Amino acid sequence: MKRGFYTIMSAQFCSSLADNALFVAAVELLRTNGSPEWQRAALVPMFALFYVVLAPFVGAFADAMPKGKVMFVSNAIKVVGCLMMLFGSHPLIAYAVVGLGAAAYSPAKYGILTELLPASQLVKANGWIEGLTIASIILGVLLGGQLVGPNISHWLLSVDVPLLDTGIDTAAEAAIATLIAVYLAAAWFNTRIPHTGVEMRAMPGNPLALLPDFWSCNNRLWRDKLGQISLATTTLFWGAGGNLKFIVLAWAAAALSYNTTQASALTGVVAIGTAVGAVVASMRMRLDMATKVIPLGIAMGVLLILMVFIKSIWIAIPFLILLGGLGGYLVVPMNALLQHRGHNLMGAGRSIAVQNFNEQAAILGLGAFYSLSLKMGLSVFGAITVFGLVVAGVMWLIRRWHISNCTRYSEEVEHLLHIARHDHHH
Repeated sequence: MKRGFYTIMSAQFCSSLADNALFVAAVELLRTNGSPEWQRAALVPMFALFYVVLAPFVGAFADAMPKGKVMFVSNAIKVVGCLMMLFGSHPLIAYAVVGLGAAAYSPAKYGILTELLPASQLVKANGWIEGLTIASIILGVLLGGQLVGPNISHWLLSVDVPLLDTGIDTAAEAAIATLIAVYLAAAWFNTRIPHTGVEMRAMPGNPLALLPDFWSCNNRLWRDKLGQISLATTTLFWGAGGNLKFIVLAWAAAALSYNTTQASALTGVVAIGTAVGAVVASMRMRLDMATKVIPLGIAMGVLLILMVFIKSIWIAIPFLILLGGLGGYLVVPMNALLQHRGHNLMGAGRSIAVQNFNEQAAILGLGAFYSLSLKMGLSVFGAITVFGLVVAGVMWLIRRWHISNCTRYSEEVEHLLHIARHDHHH
């Protein structure tokens, strides 16, 4: 690999590590401020907000200047969000600003790989990115839990800055201040990313001109038979999985009386299960078998419901590994099918933008639904049960729809093959 690749990986790891640690610190900040449970749950959809709103524009923004500069600006936005959180802004608003930085960061981190590396190394490079992302999720959540824990937070709060009253008085605030340093480290790596020499494409004078093409691509993927089944499945998976990190925190507090530090470790357990499931799926599954994993989505919803009955940590750990494993096994072949169809229909870049939009919209919608359930008076266990029923129910509907369309789709494929053979004969 080129030297610049390892700089990109270092920047990506630091930025993602801080993102996941900051989530735990923000949950703890809201808890110590006495905010209601529904506001803590709302952190997840608030982070996804700008992913959805800016989906048609972030790809063009990433192509308008060097990718390293885009990533640097994105990390600077995340630092601004942290400072807002420390100095008076509502944590939900500040966390949305951090989400704005993450939304701008996403297309740049993938796009620069195609500029820097030959096609023969792209699969390996994407494997590195996904592996480091999973590692950063696990380690980030654990780091956040430790930073707000009594041991490290006591040491952080004992540090005095001469002639300056920082106003940092709680464990959560000390953790957020520490994570600013991690974002700054990521920003430093961004400045070391080499310019790839690829010609920049200027943003259109009227950014709204990007909307028709984006909606056209979105509609094209949803109208395609295999595109819609894979897009629906991955969208629902990420909608559920994106909110699962808070659901596990809330469940651990309610069922096991865990504090934020202890509960954060269980979120890492789910990520480990997802990684194992993804590896097994990559070894066992083929593209033509992808739609056979849909029932695993129903099982995920059922397991979420069963989670409310678990009161022992020794049952919880293998249960959460299984829950994550089913998700990893489900999403790998479905992602591959979706990328295959998207590449054929509109090109890889546009299909990834459409995929990100739909997945983040699902995180936003399901997160808002879960938060609203708590705000309306449901207990944590009640909200998790309803959430699990929705996931299982929608996955069941997707499966029924797929079965009812299988025969008709097979006939369409046979018709297309017949036309192709006829053209070849002539």
